[in-house]
Amino acid sequence: MEYVSALLPPVVMAAFFTGLVVTIVKSQGGPNKAKEDAAVDAAFARAEAARAQGPAPDAPGV
Repeated sequence: MEYVSALLPPVVMAAFFTGLVVTIVKSQGGPNKAKEDAAVDAAFARAEAARAQGPAPDAPGV
């Protein structure tokens, strides 16, 4: 009977992890995908623009 108590925690963790992966995969795409992609593209564009400009002339320690 000790084998049941020894195997129960890994089985519960495996089931939880499987459910987590399934939830993550199902949440990819869908109606919000375009909005999320646009937000990421905008963030990348801001980062590229800031890097292209270089540091501000009065920015101390940069």
